[in-house]
Amino acid sequence: MAAISGPIEVQRKDEIPEEAAIDVVLRPNIGVGAVRERHLESIVEKALRQVIIVAAHPRTLIQVTLQVVATPAGSNSSKGLHQSQHNLPLLPALLQSSMLALLAASIPLAMVLTSTLIAVSANGELLSDPQPNAIEEATSLHIFGFSSLGDLAVTESEGTFSIDTWEQAYNRAEQICRGSAIEDVDQTGDVNMEPSHMDSLENSITDAMKQKIAKEQRWKEVYE
Repeated sequence: MAAISGPIEVQRKDEIPEEAAIDVVLRPNIGVGAVRERHLESIVEKALRQVIIVAAHPRTLIQVTLQVVATPAGSNSSKGLHQSQHNLPLLPALLQSSMLALLAASIPLAMVLTSTLIAVSANGELLSDPQPNAIEEATSLHIFGFSSLGDLAVTESEGTFSIDTWEQAYNRAEQICRGSAIEDVDQTGDVNMEPSHMDSLENSITDAMKQKIAKEQRWKEVYE
């Protein structure tokens, strides 16, 4: 769950003359935040600074509060996030929640960010959206975040892996976030390698925002 406060007044010590300051607060489902929460906060903050048009609101604060409501079954949820063996599995959910909250709050954005987790099993199989048991048994975990402009905005990995494995995980994540690149030959013979966004996370965010806008504009239909 995510909530946005801002742009609001910022304390003088945190004020940035030409752009907005961004503050990310992560609250675990049980207990208080610790070192791992601070680490995830720093990753999310760096990612959002690439997305938000901070120059639009100088000398203000945009605060993103992230509350972990529940963790997947089998992931030691009764012990809270601070007892988890891995830091990364929660990161895609934090990034996606932040993006949807920023869009809902009408914060000016330069792009949209989508993120996913890829786990690599002991036999080298790539697992997208892995279950908690698969995460614990994986030899490596990889987080990728792609902007709607096609850039790699976030990349975090942990475990043992080769460059080839990382590239395979990258390609799988790009397909999930942005869609599969397909060749489309037009009448002039040119090949269009633009990604197809069907069944991609970008497409899901677009659909969610269309539904939100349609719902908010229903009042106009009454007076037309």
